[in-house]
Amino acid sequence: MKRKIPKPSSLLFALFIILLIIPQTRTPIQVALNRAKLLVWSPSELAAEDQTQLEPFTYQLRDLNGTPRTIEIGMGKVIFISYWATWCPPCIAELPSIEKLYADYGEQVNFILITNEDPEVVTRFLEKKQYDLPVFNPRMQTPEALFDRSIPTNYVIDGKAKVIIKETGVADWDSEKVRGVLEELIKK
Repeated sequence: MKRKIPKPSSLLFALFIILLIIPQTRTPIQVALNRAKLLVWSPSELAAEDQTQLEPFTYQLRDLNGTPRTIEIGMGKVIFISYWATWCPPCIAELPSIEKLYADYGEQVNFILITNEDPEVVTRFLEKKQYDLPVFNPRMQTPEALFDRSIPTNYVIDGKAKVIIKETGVADWDSEKVRGVLEELIKK
């Protein structure tokens, strides 16, 4: 009886599925696949009719050291809000682009990365990845207009509390499109 040899593509697919099942290799593979999406996906400004006008409010937060913080939304400064987690592959994939944007606009735009995770877990993650980002835990419920069950969910909000960009899922935040939107909002 002649033995059938599997095609190389079938073997690669089977190996890929096995690697996805193994916890130690699943997250790196998922992060890599999400980073591949970054090559083609950059957030865009919402159409005027899709932009949500929020009531200005004060976000009650706590930094990773436990210090209470308040950040004014809609009181003149442009805001970048990211809801994320250290265990989320799309979140991990887009963090380098958020960090680049923060490095260039951190003085002009209020960056708020919000997670419900234990501060020690987040601190270890940030140190391991060598990220210097403003990460907070919430001290209040997420405002209804900003609530989404998916992470990552990111917003760019103008100085008058209007949501200019809302993006759910992995995206390239260090794109010319996003930088152009921020430049225009900062000028206003």
